[in-house]
Amino acid sequence: MYYVLKRLAFYLLAAFVAITVNFFIPRLTPGDPASTIVATYSTSMNEESLRALKMAYGLTDEPLVQQYFTYLGNIFKGDFGRSLSQFPAPVLSVIGAGFGWSALLGLTAVALSFVIGSTLGALAAWRRGGFFDRVAPPVLLFLGSFPYFFLALLLFYLFCFKLGWFPMGNAYSSVNPPPFTLSGIGDVLFHLIMPAFTIVLVSLGPWTLNMRNSMIGVLSEDYLTLAEAKGLKPRRVLFDHAVRTALLPNITALGAAIGGVFSGQLLTEIVFTYPGLGYALMRAVSAVDYPLMQALFLIITLSVLAANFLVDTLYVLLDPRVRTGGEA
Repeated sequence: MYYVLKRLAFYLLAAFVAITVNFFIPRLTPGDPASTIVATYSTSMNEESLRALKMAYGLTDEPLVQQYFTYLGNIFKGDFGRSLSQFPAPVLSVIGAGFGWSALLGLTAVALSFVIGSTLGALAAWRRGGFFDRVAPPVLLFLGSFPYFFLALLLFYLFCFKLGWFPMGNAYSSVNPPPFTLSGIGDVLFHLIMPAFTIVLVSLGPWTLNMRNSMIGVLSEDYLTLAEAKGLKPRRVLFDHAVRTALLPNITALGAAIGGVFSGQLLTEIVFTYPGLGYALMRAVSAVDYPLMQALFLIITLSVLAANFLVDTLYVLLDPRVRTGGEA
């Protein structure tokens, strides 16, 4: 319990620092968002309108400390201002439109990569030196060396454009999101296949290699030799004893992978025009949409922190050494 509370305090401090840094980003850049929107849309605004616009983004002539506390209050109320690229839509509504699609794509890809990669790594270590161990990890690492953008373009051209087996883009076929029916779910999953497959293909190598190396270390432990001497079946020794311990490093990496869901798939979403947060971030950067960029960067950072805290908590359940104070 002490370990969990200590980690919670650390992540709360990190979140506070992230929020504070996020506050200073637009205030340290040349100009300000309100002036940007005026220049972007070439509109004529009087002083009163411009002042109201600056107040909406928290860029007033008030002392910086007062601006900071106003900013904190807005953050806790979920008020991130209004998007410049989709003005006057609130930033939160723009993010909400893409959050679900990014979560669906990212979590599906991470779950598949974790399960498949960990399984392949365990099997490679169990048959160390065999054909599968000599072939699978190098091939997967080779595929993982390709940039997301290049592999996504290659798969898009081959399977979507040339062969026409999969859709050219978007998350569904219709203009509006499909209804929650079997046909609607099937349509969404069909559009999900290629973006998710791209991410999984690039991600499998590290998951497999990490699990293989961890398993090799675990398989030399005395308690596994004792389990085999007791007559336990090899399958039970592998999955009930070795895999559980060897999974710990991959579970740690899982936290970072889940936290990076919204940032790591940016290029994949762009190639497949998948309407998630990564695609929204690209549009925000292109349009110099400060409020949307701020909110997305903050969400990405807090997601990483929250995921890592959950993994640290899970570690307590899986590793008795942590519960007894052996944190090293």
